[in-house]
Amino acid sequence: MTPNTTSDAGLRPAIVSRKSGASGIVLVCEHASNHIPAKFAGLGVSEDVRQSHVAWDPGALGVASRLSEVLDAALVAGGVSRLVYDCNRPPDAAGAMPTRSEVFDIPGNASLSARDQAVRIAEVYAPFRAAITETLEATHANVLITIHSFTPVYMGHPRGVQLGVLHDADARLADAILARAAEHTTLKTERNQPYGPQDGVTHTLKEHGVKQGLPNVMLEVRNDLIATSRDQVAIADMLAPWLQQAIAATRAVEAQT
Repeated sequence: MTPNTTSDAGLRPAIVSRKSGASGIVLVCEHASNHIPAKFAGLGVSEDVRQSHVAWDPGALGVASRLSEVLDAALVAGGVSRLVYDCNRPPDAAGAMPTRSEVFDIPGNASLSARDQAVRIAEVYAPFRAAITETLEATHANVLITIHSFTPVYMGHPRGVQLGVLHDADARLADAILARAAEHTTLKTERNQPYGPQDGVTHTLKEHGVKQGLPNVMLEVRNDLIATSRDQVAIADMLAPWLQQAIAATRAVEAQT
């Protein structure tokens, strides 16, 4: 799967692949695409903004797709830019349809009426959420992992963390991953960085993982580390056995309780 940046494929909020994945793992990549359907007239942003991290998570889809292959996991990927609707935010969140993202104004979101917002929720958020629910049910999933990337410099401040392991109320899988970090990577790996639950970034985890009792985690990879297809494959291949060990350990603990 590749993001659609030049042609209008209409509104396709969710793209589901490897529906027959037998691992029990479901991957979600909410910010996989920077596609802005023609009906939104580009939201009034420049092509530079559209290509930047404010419109999507560069490199995240490549990592998620490779993990889906190696882990035999179903993948639900967003097909619309987070500027149209951020599918990792609930409808009442200020950032769901942002009027400003980092230092960029989003003119097409500046004067949305309640009806406009309701239409976007119905056309983007609701079907994306439904696709996750259906995929979890169809694959009899027992693990949820979301894949993101983040910019090395945010609001002028460099970020030293390279890999973030994020969780909300359920830290089971995150704990198992962090406990094995030194065995698998030399990347600077931190808990709930560069964001955390206080930043409102764990919506998908809460709705589809915590509420369902599924072990869950959100992985944030600094996007300069996954700038090319080769980099994306390398990071995914590093993560795959690490995740498998952490998942096995989490399941073993559950079996004993």
